[in-house]
Amino acid sequence: MPAHRNVSRIALSLLCAAVLLFSVWFALPSTRSRLIELTGEQAALPQLRALWNLALELTRPPLHLAPETPVQYARDLSPFGVNTFLEQEVEEVKRERIAQMIRDAGFTWVRQEFPWADIEIHAKGDFEDRRNRPARSAWDKYDHIVELIERYDLELIVRLSAPPKWAHAGYADLGRFGPPADFNDFADYVAAVVSRYKGRIRYYQIWNEPNIYPEWGEQAVNPEDYARLLCLAHDRAKQIDPNVVILAAALAPTIAQDGRDLNDLIFLQRMYNAGAGRCFDIASAQGYGLFSGPYDRRLSPLTTNVSRHVLMRDIMVRNGDAHKPIWLAEANWNAVPNTPDVIEGVGRYGMVTEEEQARYVPQLYERARREWPWVGVIAVWFFKRPSDAERNQSWYYFRMVEPDFTPLPLYQAMKEYIARRSP
Repeated sequence: MPAHRNVSRIALSLLCAAVLLFSVWFALPSTRSRLIELTGEQAALPQLRALWNLALELTRPPLHLAPETPVQYARDLSPFGVNTFLEQEVEEVKRERIAQMIRDAGFTWVRQEFPWADIEIHAKGDFEDRRNRPARSAWDKYDHIVELIERYDLELIVRLSAPPKWAHAGYADLGRFGPPADFNDFADYVAAVVSRYKGRIRYYQIWNEPNIYPEWGEQAVNPEDYARLLCLAHDRAKQIDPNVVILAAALAPTIAQDGRDLNDLIFLQRMYNAGAGRCFDIASAQGYGLFSGPYDRRLSPLTTNVSRHVLMRDIMVRNGDAHKPIWLAEANWNAVPNTPDVIEGVGRYGMVTEEEQARYVPQLYERARREWPWVGVIAVWFFKRPSDAERNQSWYYFRMVEPDFTPLPLYQAMKEYIARRSP
C-alpha cells in the first residue's frame, strides 16, 4: 500500500477518535452543566453555536469595563426590584395587597409609572380628573400609591412618560407615547411631580425605551432629541430637589437601524455626543434573556441577550462615566404557553416554562452579584396585571402573580432567593 494512503488512513482514524472523544465529553452531565453556565443554552447545537461565537469574540479588542472603579448606587443598595401597574388597580385594597406581597417576598424597590396623561389630563396646569363624575384631584391615586409604598417600607422608582393629548397640539400625531410638541411642557410636568413628592420620592426615570417604536411615537427615533428632553427634565428636577436621582430611560436591546428602531449601543453613544452625560446619575438597560438563559456570555453587538448591558458599560467607561451604574429596569424570561390562542407578537420574546423562568431569574441576580459590580437594581418585569384580559398576548406571561393574586413559581423562587441573600 502506498505510504500516502497509510498517512491518510491514520489521519482519518485520529480525526474519528477525536470526534468520538469530543462527543463522549460533550455528552457527560458535568460537561453539559458547564456549557449551560458558559453559553446560557440548554440544547447541544445552540451550545456549539454559542461556543463558536465566543471563540470569534476572542479576536476583538478588549472591552473597557473598569471593574475596580467605585460605582455609586450599585453594591451599596439592595438589588431586588419589581415592576407594578398600581395605577391601573381601581380598588385601593388590591393596591395594598400588592404592596404587602411585594414586601413579604423581600423586594425593596417598586418601579411604577406616573403617566403624564393620567395626571395633567385635560390641559396644561390642570390636575383635576373630569373623565368621570364626580370630578376629583388627579393626584389622589398617586398620593395613595406613595403612601402605600412608605407604609410597607419600600422605595419607588417613578417612571415619567406618556404625554396627554393636549401636549401634542401643534405637532404631528405621534400616538400615545410620542414626545410632546414642546419639551418644556414635559419639564414642567416633571417639576410638578418632584415638587409634590419632595422628600418622599428620590428616584425618577425619564421616559422609557426611546430607541424603539412605539416609545418615541409615530416617527423616527432621535437620540439627540431624547438627550435634550432628558437634560431639561434633569435640570428642572434638580432645581426643585437637589437630592433626587435621575435615571436615563431604559434602552431596549435591539440590533435594528431602520429609523423607527435604533441599536441601543449606537443610541447611547449619540446621547453622549449630544451632551446627555451630565444629565443622568444612573444608566438603564432592559435585562431580558429572550432566547437564551442567564449565563449566556456572548458579547456581540449583534446578540441581544442578558449580557448586553456589558457593552453599554464599555461605552459609558469610554465616555468618562465609569463611576455610574447601570440598573436593569425590566428583567425576566417569557413563560408563554405554546398554544394557538396566544398572539405571537415578536416571536413570543423567547419561550420558557414557568419552572425555567423561576430558575433563571434568581440565577440572573446571582450572576450580577458575582460578575457585574456596576449593576445596581434589577427590577423583575412584572408583578401582576389588573385582569386576565390580555391572556392572548405574549407579554402577559412575564407576570409573577395572577390577577387573582395566585402566586406563580417565580414569586416563590424569588422569595426564597431573597431570603437566602438578605442579611
